[in-house]
Amino acid sequence: MGRNVVINRASAVWAALLCLFCVSTAHADQPRPWQMDLQAPASPIMHQILWFEHYTLWFIIPVTLLVLVLLIVVGVKFRASRNPVASRTSHNTVIEIVWTVAPVLILFFLAIPSFNLLTNQLELPDADMTVKATATQWQWNYEYEGAANPVAFDSYMLKDQDRAAAGKVDLGRYPRLLAVDNELVLPINKTVRVLVTAAPTDVIHAFAMPAFGVKIDAVPGRLNETWFKADKEGMFYGQCSELCGKDHSFMPIAIRVVSQEKYDAWFAQAATDLTGANKALMASTDGPAGNLAVAANDIK
Repeated sequence: MGRNVVINRASAVWAALLCLFCVSTAHADQPRPWQMDLQAPASPIMHQILWFEHYTLWFIIPVTLLVLVLLIVVGVKFRASRNPVASRTSHNTVIEIVWTVAPVLILFFLAIPSFNLLTNQLELPDADMTVKATATQWQWNYEYEGAANPVAFDSYMLKDQDRAAAGKVDLGRYPRLLAVDNELVLPINKTVRVLVTAAPTDVIHAFAMPAFGVKIDAVPGRLNETWFKADKEGMFYGQCSELCGKDHSFMPIAIRVVSQEKYDAWFAQAATDLTGANKALMASTDGPAGNLAVAANDIK
């Protein structure tokens, strides 16, 4: 009897370690408490943004420290008690050349990669699929364009009392104030063109997905476009990033990135049974054998 208990406990431990390993190998991201850096990149553009952010720190930190040191030196060396008679120096050619040339060089080294990044963001490559995101107070409506059987649905923030019915009680996978009833489902490694607008009688919103390096205004009567290519499977969270009224902070964006096979199965069913398609997809990704996780699960 005791031997069986030991074996069962050992099996449970190995099963738990296996689940943790499976979770940690997946990728997804969301805001985290005391987060200092940007969210982990999940698209080529976001990889460039993260590189550029780290690159600029090599200029920002030395300049900030230099200015701090100069302020301390000036405050100590040239204070009134040590220099009762103020200096009347009018100019210094060397210093003036340095403080002119140095900023020009710094701006030059910042401008080149920033222009390259902007070009990559704004030049839309050939898209594999197009999704239209329409914002209203305070929800998102998604439409998959160009399909024989069109799929369109609303996406609301998931209320606490609805979690059990939706099968989303795990706050790690479906965090409070970020989880939604219907996620935007997309395949991995596909270039997605996103058309963003707001309802004609609504206000300005903004579609922002940090892990993909996407942020674009949703303006009533205007159709903006952006793109991304998710290179990791998982659940990714964003929010409306334009003040849009009293429930601005309750207008999340949730994108579930899956394999092409799972996306095809979901899309075929979603055309006639969205709820059933979502439940089937959740069963294949959220279970012990699934590959869906969130970054919060990786931080223990």
